Amino acid sequence: MDLNRATIIGNVTRDPELKSLTTGKSVVSLGVATNIYWTDANGQKQQKAEFHNVVMWSRLAEVANQYLRKGSRIYVEGRLQTRDWTGQDGIKRYRTEIVAENMIMLDSRGAGGGNGSGGSSASYASAPSAPQSIPTEAPKEVVEEEIKVEDIPF
Repeated sequence: MDLNRATIIGNVTRDPELKSLTTGKSVVSLGVATNIYWTDANGQKQQKAEFHNVVMWSRLAEVANQYLRKGSRIYVEGRLQTRDWTGQDGIKRYRTEIVAENMIMLDSRGAGGGNGSGGSSASYASAPSAPQSIPTEAPKEVVEEEIKVEDIPF
């Protein structure tokens, strides 16, 4: 049995960048920062930020673009995916991203930037449906079409 699951709660580090593929499918990319706090051996409180690249597709991308702004607090659930490509300089490059399958906007209404962004119970799944809570049962198998690196606009 294999498991590829990423769950983070953090702050959006840049406004979402919405793009449309030639197929008409929407994709948004954004950054999310998570922090870790600890006390070192000298008793000093320490903090370190970790930065994550997040990609959202279809309706989830459109909702993120509409409501999220830099500084928004969100919960993201998805899977890790690493893309590779060869840059114009001939060097092979890699990028690991969280491909979001679910998102919850954690800001209270009107806080954190967002056009009156959703409350703590708002959740948007990838399907074009109304707000819903996090599913408690195992997700159903999702059939995804193959995405070529050449089709990704960023």
